[in-house]
Amino acid sequence: MTDTPETRDRFPHFLTIPTRWMDNDIYGHVNNVVYYSYFDTVINEYLIREGGLDIHDGAVIGVCAESACSYKASFAFPEDVEAGLRVAHLGNRSVRYDIGLFKQGRDEAAALGSFVHVFVERATMKAVPIPDGIRKALARLVV
Repeated sequence: MTDTPETRDRFPHFLTIPTRWMDNDIYGHVNNVVYYSYFDTVINEYLIREGGLDIHDGAVIGVCAESACSYKASFAFPEDVEAGLRVAHLGNRSVRYDIGLFKQGRDEAAALGSFVHVFVERATMKAVPIPDGIRKALARLVV
């Protein structure tokens, strides 16, 4: 991740995620750990809809190997989060995503995350090549 401000135009896929009452902490803003659920949501929504990921019965699944977040501005309930997604690196068995979380109407990211998925065989948890359908969908997000 970088200190350079990230803008919407650098993210090819977006998903609007509503905050929930329970997302707020005692300080009145979305707690830092909830941002990681937004990352999971935008990534897996894309993999399911565009890549054909079968989260219930598929032989291959993606597991998180690494994640990080840099916070620039806070969100609070009731506010929508506009989650932008791009692929920073597409390997043979893994992918590194960048996620920008944006406030409605703002061009600069309120938070910037990174997330690494390693694809594994569900039964053995051994790393395997990214399935073709998922790879094609991920390739569309490479920046």
